[in-house]
Amino acid sequence: MPIPEDVTGDEIDKDVRQELQSLPKTLADDVARNLVMVARLIDEDPEGAYGYSKVALRLASRVAAVREAAGFAAYANQKYAEALAEFRAARRMTGNVDLWPVMADCERGLGRPEKALDMAGAPEVHKLDKAGQVEMRLVAAGARRDMGQLDAAIVTLQSPELASNSVQPWTARLRYAYADALLAAGRQDQAREWFAKVVEADRDGGTDASDRLAELDGVEFVDALDDQAGAGEEAGTEGPRGAEAKDALEDDGDKD
Repeated sequence: MPIPEDVTGDEIDKDVRQELQSLPKTLADDVARNLVMVARLIDEDPEGAYGYSKVALRLASRVAAVREAAGFAAYANQKYAEALAEFRAARRMTGNVDLWPVMADCERGLGRPEKALDMAGAPEVHKLDKAGQVEMRLVAAGARRDMGQLDAAIVTLQSPELASNSVQPWTARLRYAYADALLAAGRQDQAREWFAKVVEADRDGGTDASDRLAELDGVEFVDALDDQAGAGEEAGTEGPRGAEAKDALEDDGDKD
């Protein structure tokens, strides 16, 4: 697959670059450039990212970072069985538990929420950092919802991290999941309160909480480009939208 000339491979995270040092330099450079493309495309063009991940995998399947990148690319394309296999391979190579929550979420994607819940109660969870534990809680709550256990999902999300007023990288997503679960359970007033809290924490517009809040308030949006219809009428204002970025490979983002 073609790679833009401005992609040198030097953009790769230093830890990944160190892993690639076990390869011949030319091969390491080729793998690095493909991994950079995976990181760049995984949110906006997951299919393209998947293609580059397959190239990297063909070149260096014994490098854990390559297996992890392939796992995330497959996950982004909802190829959950393939993603789970790659994550398991990466974990065997490193012994690291960081991938445990996303592995559990793959089990959900494969229609096995009970397995995801088993993983949520496994000893590996205690080895996760705070961000990983919050992610595991989100996966467990999602599994409860998959099983139709809405009240249990709500209880699962109730935690010190949810109650905290400090804004952490996971705060908006945790509050959003809680608000959405409340709404699904018919607790609209509480859901509105928590969607408002999401908006407060969502500084980069990574969720559609503004829109959800407006919907609950009965606000209707007007498309300003629709033949300039209603030119003399008062128009609504849409809230920010955004996608979560998995920037596990490039230097300008922190790993979860």
